[in-house]
Amino acid sequence: MARNVLRVRRNSTKNNKLELEFKNAENIVFAHESEKEFAKILDFYRIKWEYEPKTFTLEWDENDIPVLSFTPDFYLSELDLFIELTTLNQKLVTKKNRKIKKVRKLYPEINVKLFYKKDYNSLLFKYLNR
Repeated sequence: MARNVLRVRRNSTKNNKLELEFKNAENIVFAHESEKEFAKILDFYRIKWEYEPKTFTLEWDENDIPVLSFTPDFYLSELDLFIELTTLNQKLVTKKNRKIKKVRKLYPEINVKLFYKKDYNSLLFKYLNR
């Protein structure tokens, strides 16, 4: 089946330069303020990260054209872990949960964690009260 060949696309336009030791959250344009705050937390703890480095194709149409994909917010290379933040409404949480379930089924070698609002708030609280 040809689908198993080209499923993961590297996003080279996201300021992801692997040769950099640590990134600075101030130098990257994020889709949401919570992503920027999360990046600052990672910077504070000196955790290497990449912002939206890869896109995983999840569904294709009858012509084998991708119609659904998933781009996790962060990749923590030292932990080999992708992180997706969800701090918004429940509808988005359900949608992201479905996508992560598909990623785990199609790409079992990929480690991905969904950070819910409570997880994010807990980290933010610890970071702000250091």
